[in-house]
Amino acid sequence: MRNYLIYIFFLQFIFTLSQENLNQYSQISLEDAILNRWEFYPDKVQSLQWNNELDFYSFLIDTTMYLFKEDDSEKLKFKKFKEITLNELNESLSNIKLFKEDTLTRIPSVKWLNASTFKFQHKSGVYHVNIKDDLYSNLVLEYPDEAKNIDYNFNQNSLAYTIENNLYVSNTDEIKLKINPNKNEQNVVYGQAVHRYEFGIYKGTFWSPKGDKMAFYRKDENKVDNYPLISLIDTTTLVENIKYPMSGDNSHFVQIGIFDIDRKNIVYLNTGYPSDHYLTNICWDPSGEYIYVALLNREQDFLKLNKYDANSGKFLKTLFAESDEKYVQPLNPMIFLNDDEFIWRSERDGFDHFYLYNSRGKKIQKLTQGNIVVKDYVGFKNNEIFFTAYSADGLDVDLYSFSISNQIQKKITKKLPGYHNIKISPSGKFFIDEFSNLKTPGIQQIIDFKGNSVVVINESSDPFKKHNSSNIELFQLEADDGTILNCRLIKPNNFNESKKYPVLIYVYNGPMVQLITNSWRANTPLWMDYLANQDFLIFTIDGRGSENRGKEFEQIIFNELGKIEMKDQITGYNYLASLNYVDSNKIALYGWSYGGFMATSLLLNNPNIFTCAVAGGPVIDWRFYEIMYTERYMNSPMKNESGYSNTNLLSHVDNLEDPLLLIHGLEDDIVVLHHSLAFIKECVNKNKKIDYFVYPGHSHNVYGKDRLHLMTKIIDYIIEKTKD
Repeated sequence: MRNYLIYIFFLQFIFTLSQENLNQYSQISLEDAILNRWEFYPDKVQSLQWNNELDFYSFLIDTTMYLFKEDDSEKLKFKKFKEITLNELNESLSNIKLFKEDTLTRIPSVKWLNASTFKFQHKSGVYHVNIKDDLYSNLVLEYPDEAKNIDYNFNQNSLAYTIENNLYVSNTDEIKLKINPNKNEQNVVYGQAVHRYEFGIYKGTFWSPKGDKMAFYRKDENKVDNYPLISLIDTTTLVENIKYPMSGDNSHFVQIGIFDIDRKNIVYLNTGYPSDHYLTNICWDPSGEYIYVALLNREQDFLKLNKYDANSGKFLKTLFAESDEKYVQPLNPMIFLNDDEFIWRSERDGFDHFYLYNSRGKKIQKLTQGNIVVKDYVGFKNNEIFFTAYSADGLDVDLYSFSISNQIQKKITKKLPGYHNIKISPSGKFFIDEFSNLKTPGIQQIIDFKGNSVVVINESSDPFKKHNSSNIELFQLEADDGTILNCRLIKPNNFNESKKYPVLIYVYNGPMVQLITNSWRANTPLWMDYLANQDFLIFTIDGRGSENRGKEFEQIIFNELGKIEMKDQITGYNYLASLNYVDSNKIALYGWSYGGFMATSLLLNNPNIFTCAVAGGPVIDWRFYEIMYTERYMNSPMKNESGYSNTNLLSHVDNLEDPLLLIHGLEDDIVVLHHSLAFIKECVNKNKKIDYFVYPGHSHNVYGKDRLHLMTKIIDYIIEKTKD
């Protein structure tokens, strides 16, 4: 008995001690999680990059830029050879007119142009800074304050930019040219991204290698219907009509023009008809005499890679074609290795891989192998290509090499499992590796081509070491067909397996998105840490249809979005309900955009299972979503009537038995307000209770200071509906 009492006393002492240790650490507030989240990012050097000609790298810490160069005479191989402080940079800029009454408050983001010069943009100017001896800075180009889509060309010191729908080019001789030839054109846009940013398109101008020509997009939206966006400004309500091509309706007509800087003339590529095909993956050949474009039909199941004469716009030949019974998804332009050979990226064999072609369209060989998914091309040296790729399970990203000569593929970063972001040095001997995994906040280092560490630049400390952070677990479940699905479960810091916890399922599960990776804290948003420490579990599953698991995994959702995804989310639900520490009567849903569609779909198709759902910016009826995205996965409404009908959430309103909060940005130009309003109207028609909240002044999501209001509303709603 005496020994037993001593044992009990000892346990009480240990418990008291652990509680005291626990209490000395703070929990992250929701305000900090939203408005001050950067304070909880792992510390690291900023703007870590190679010079583009020599093997030296630079980075920023606070108000100083540090430069390190290769030094074979020293053990570390790299040594610091220069520091540039903010004061020194401001001093070098002080005689420039735009800086007469202005100074930089921090060193801006820079890009190396050659061995001794970097550029940066500030306010309405492009600046060059030479570091060879003393710093010398000069303003090379100015542009109007209202300019957007700024595209600088170093070779000719020229600049392209847009103002409203117009495209301009200017150079150091202060010559400014307006590209638009017809002043009276209405609803025609020049020099901006087209096809609503699908197909890997993110800009609208493309300089030739020599900088003497510029390709640009011209978009005619006259046949596209208007959609009204409403803005509230003080006591005034403004209506702005945007061009929004809904599935099955008319699309815009896109052309590609070539502007010759010296001749000041424009030719358009003879891309032919129909007018609603898609033009993407624009790429110049190394000589600048030819330009390549991928043409994708509106059905998105047939692609041609075409070659054009850049001087005349004449079509020269189709190098090759690709087709797929579901869809082809070209996201990346070709990459020239030399004057005659290029890399093409395709999922034709089931996984995203590289293929080597010559400029006549002859396939030479497949370059990458296995059930991996290529992420980024890194470089080409000594007849080897270097690239990063997702592992077969989609969690890790590693650096690989592939020898074209002997067709051997090697994983270089195998010593550190996790997520690697890689940049190759100009010589190809070294790589910048920015690494993290679930438990490692970050390591920034230089590695060699064998994966050995040469220099550790920075090793991040745990930003949560003084906080009671949540516990994050990664694991896998099996879908109904045996497919392995990645899962993430977040538990409170003081998790007690003998308790019963409510659960929030955070859902997206749509195409082109992956929520879970083996990176720091598994890519978990900070608000989840806050919610977990309110005694919640937060669960996420990347179901079939998500990104980076191969073509079959992604395409299985074709023609009936939500069907397979719901099965996988229910697999996650069943797993949660089986756990002794889960209160299966308190499982809620939250998602945004496609995730809003999924949260609403799950609630309506599984009544009386989930406690509640919050759906932000939700797609309700795919007929009201944009052509490019929707028709890729659902075909057109005329060709897939049953698919559109089955996924139309308006037809499931009768099943609404559980609390549902819909949230929408008033100025949403991606998932337009019509979706949630149509759902509200149907709820009124069916006498169904529904909670609804609109954010004026916000588009497809809510950012800035108002995001705290948004997340407070969401979390309060979930806590209220799941409390006893």
